[in-house]
Amino acid sequence: MGQKVNPIALRLGIHHDFKSVGYYPKNMYAKAVLKDIRIREALMKRLRPAGVGDVIIERSASSIKIIIYVMRPGIVIGRGGSGLEELKREIVKLLNVDETAQAKSSQKVELRVEPIKEPNLSAYLVATNIAEQLARRMPFKRIVKQSLDRVMQSGAKGARIVLSGRINGAEIGRRERSQVGKVSLSTIRENIDFASVPSLTKSGYIGVKVWINKK
Repeated sequence: MGQKVNPIALRLGIHHDFKSVGYYPKNMYAKAVLKDIRIREALMKRLRPAGVGDVIIERSASSIKIIIYVMRPGIVIGRGGSGLEELKREIVKLLNVDETAQAKSSQKVELRVEPIKEPNLSAYLVATNIAEQLARRMPFKRIVKQSLDRVMQSGAKGARIVLSGRINGAEIGRRERSQVGKVSLSTIRENIDFASVPSLTKSGYIGVKVWINKK
């Protein structure tokens, strides 16, 4: 069971919460969810230099509150809060995509930036870091070993990293798996964080999957 189900989806409501919560009208539910996905993808892409780890969207009838968890909050906030104001304008544009002039969104947008206390315990940030180093053609064994060491030194109970594709430019794709500590996916008691990030290399895409067993 543990290898067939997304570890985060299996633990929703226990160790993980939904990333989009709040008021979603029935007649606009599909459009609202699609807009949440667009906003999250746009923020993840734009704020990548700041080390964005997660984006939580909370909706009410009159406002949308977006909580951004990043490694370097100063890059997002900008000088005198100018970065936040620019982000707000971009989010308002995304909310009004595919809307008519009469149906423009009047919801108030609130942004909150929260620092990530321990980046090495965020599966998404670890996977992103590995993917970027693979794209720079660094030795994959060294990358994986250093990443696992940093995760364990940060206090994790265990970690697993799986790479799949034409690793190091090999002619035939293969799968490399490395693990330290305990990563039990079949029990809901364990707090497992999971992320999957593609790395675009000169030889093609290499898939990077990271599981972190938090205390």
